[in-house]
Amino acid sequence: MHNTLPETGFLRVWQIIGDRKKNIPPLIPIGRSTFFKNIKDQKYPYLKPIKLAKRTTAYRVEDVKRLITELGGAV
Repeated sequence: MHNTLPETGFLRVWQIIGDRKKNIPPLIPIGRSTFFKNIKDQKYPYLKPIKLAKRTTAYRVEDVKRLITELGGAV
């Protein structure tokens, strides 16, 4: 699935960790709370949230691909 990601752009959190209601498989098999805790604790210091609008936060595709690679996945 993640090898269909664009070279650049942004991903919302539900696109990264998946969404069962929308039938979107996760790129990273991690829970929402754990994902945000790891971001807060800077476990992935390169994965910085970017505010696109008042209530819209996204992450750079390049950083998500790096995370997938570091976790042992293929990009």
